[in-house]
Amino acid sequence: MTVRRTVAQALIAFLAAQRSERDGEVHRLVEGCFGIFGHGNVAGIGQALYEAEVAQPGLLPYHQARNEQAMVHTAAAFARMRNRLSTFACTSSIGPGATNMITGAALATINRLPVLLLPGDVFATRPADPVLQQLEHPMDRDVSVNDAFRPVSRFFDRVQRPEQLPDALLGAMRVLSDPAETGAVTVALCQDVQTEAFDWPDELFAERVWHIDRPPADPAAIARAAELLRGARQPLIVAGGGVIYAGATAELAALAEATGIPVAETQAGKGSVRYDHPGALGAIGATGSAAANTIARDADVVLGIGTRWSDFTTASRSVFAHPDVAFISVNIARLDAAKHHGVAVVGDARVVCTQLAEALAGYQVAPEARAHVRRLAAAWEERVEEAYKTRNSPLPAQSEVIGSLNAACGERGVIVCAAGSAPGELHKLWRTRDPKGYHVEYGYSCMGYEIAGGLGVKLAAPERDVFVLVGDGSYLMLAQELVTAVQEGVKITVVLVDNHGFASIGALTETVGVARFGTAYRRRDATSGRLDGPVLAIDFAANAESLGARARRCVGIGELEEGLAWAASVEGPVVLTIETTPLLPAPSSEAWWDVAVAEVSQLETTTQARRAYEEAKSHQHQYL
Repeated sequence: MTVRRTVAQALIAFLAAQRSERDGEVHRLVEGCFGIFGHGNVAGIGQALYEAEVAQPGLLPYHQARNEQAMVHTAAAFARMRNRLSTFACTSSIGPGATNMITGAALATINRLPVLLLPGDVFATRPADPVLQQLEHPMDRDVSVNDAFRPVSRFFDRVQRPEQLPDALLGAMRVLSDPAETGAVTVALCQDVQTEAFDWPDELFAERVWHIDRPPADPAAIARAAELLRGARQPLIVAGGGVIYAGATAELAALAEATGIPVAETQAGKGSVRYDHPGALGAIGATGSAAANTIARDADVVLGIGTRWSDFTTASRSVFAHPDVAFISVNIARLDAAKHHGVAVVGDARVVCTQLAEALAGYQVAPEARAHVRRLAAAWEERVEEAYKTRNSPLPAQSEVIGSLNAACGERGVIVCAAGSAPGELHKLWRTRDPKGYHVEYGYSCMGYEIAGGLGVKLAAPERDVFVLVGDGSYLMLAQELVTAVQEGVKITVVLVDNHGFASIGALTETVGVARFGTAYRRRDATSGRLDGPVLAIDFAANAESLGARARRCVGIGELEEGLAWAASVEGPVVLTIETTPLLPAPSSEAWWDVAVAEVSQLETTTQARRAYEEAKSHQHQYL
């Protein structure tokens, strides 16, 4: 049997029937569709979504967005909160609408998060080239701006005939539901083809379940890993996002407790163990705790579980400093398991943690080493408490804001952040109590992610309180999804830290010898001709109110805590602004991050910075 539908109508019916399944739990694979319409998709996908809303309410719910990049961020945050088992589709017109989504696509792919992108494309029939917004290439007539999605997508296809749609969609679903391959999935749809009718087989629209397996590791790889760990004097576990996505936190805790191997966490892996777990060392790497980095420098065997070993995690390959350090990498993706050329263990994190626990039965780290870990962790917790409680005047430090937010979050709240100085301080200072309570996008560290991401987190977990920490610089880049939160009646509490500029890069400029150049929000001085005049007076609370949110200006930590209590009683999005000083950073991680410094300069500050850089770089390792 067949049914006659347009390509776009068939697309919507197909997406509504897709399911994911893991451990017997079935989820909608595509929960709905975010979209902004234009000439490239309104007559196709727009018409199909409208028809579905009228004829079959709830088939594939449509959500309006304000910015194409932001709607992809929302979908990525939703997918992360749902442990990659569900996501949203995002549609745009051809042209600037499509290319606006490319930043979001890169973010999703880098973070291994499934999002489905459905940009409109040029006319397949070419009736009147060049049409509005068409990119013309003199020697390649089938190129469109959508080809820019190729390097940032895990799957790309362009549908130029109705017959191509089934294969394109089935290929897209395969990648979306594969934890080893997932990321941005792009299916570009020529605008005239979207409206073409075709006789589709009924089977295309039957409910289809994409099963997500938990593959065990090869027993020989487990044996190699166990042998290496049994011979270690000071082993260390580095927990990444894969632990949380696999739902392996209980198994990781059991492995750590049985063996006494301490656990440090990456940005994506923060929450893999509770902050007060006896083996918890907190964050690792360039934004890590001094406790974790101290153990890392002495570790002779490092067991990475679900981490892709980014430069922040390894402190640009300087923090694992033992001359004979060996790596074991557990990952569902072979690409990540093979990094650092150690023992590659390819498999599901939950299953592999259990396999390793069985293989290490009877093994325990020496009591003195365990005691050393506890002393270091306790000393770091004292520094965290000091950073939380110190009352600076006249302006508070960002660490004090973090302390107040941590208290407000409680056991089940979620903190959302992405860019600026806040992610580094959160990684060091946040006390995680729940595996899904820490949501910091640090694979791409994309300015503007925060509010859109907070919206996605709340849509994925409406029962949780969601707190968004955003700097003034990031807020100014992409704040308009506050309007979407108002429109959808979604409650998020945004704490906007006003430190008058790009504080994170301001601090970084000092390490490369250029004295916070170009990072402060100041007027241009008529005499000097430089941006060193008066500070810009930006009323962020008034801006948030103009977008429909409730807002309050907080002066000092006391007023912030009063504002957080008030926000809990208010419906819809709330924005609390607080001015802070960028000159009081969180406690040092005692680790390094490789940012190149000019080799020659007439500036003494840069010359000094270069000397410091060369000294630090001498401790960098090539792990072979």
